[in-house]
Amino acid sequence: QVQLVESGGGLVQTGGSLRLSCAYSGNIRSINVMGWFRQAPGSQRELVAILRDGGSTNYGDSVKGRFTISKDNAKNTVYLQMSSLKPEDTADYYCAAYLAPAGWTSRWPGDYGSWGQGTQVTVSS
Repeated sequence: QVQLVESGGGLVQTGGSLRLSCAYSGNIRSINVMGWFRQAPGSQRELVAILRDGGSTNYGDSVKGRFTISKDNAKNTVYLQMSSLKPEDTADYYCAAYLAPAGWTSRWPGDYGSWGQGTQVTVSS
């Protein structure tokens, strides 16, 4: 089991930037994919960004070119750098992790077995 703890959320103006952090611990050998998902009120949880061991990344269409996922293995932390923020980026952001089979990385939240408690991001217009 992997434990995930997010931090870094807050209130930011349109066009601003914010960096989220996800500290992970536990049986980290049981995972090879870490990601960020978000959920706005009344909406389904959606993919923001995922990062697989080895460095391959995948982003949700609405954040491509604005958000960057990265990982610091020495600090056991995954980051989500968010730039050019828009009001529609307002949501609860969740860190997630799972063990993906070779050659496939899921974009579906249901495949991710480990989740953090979430951190709220609000972008004011």
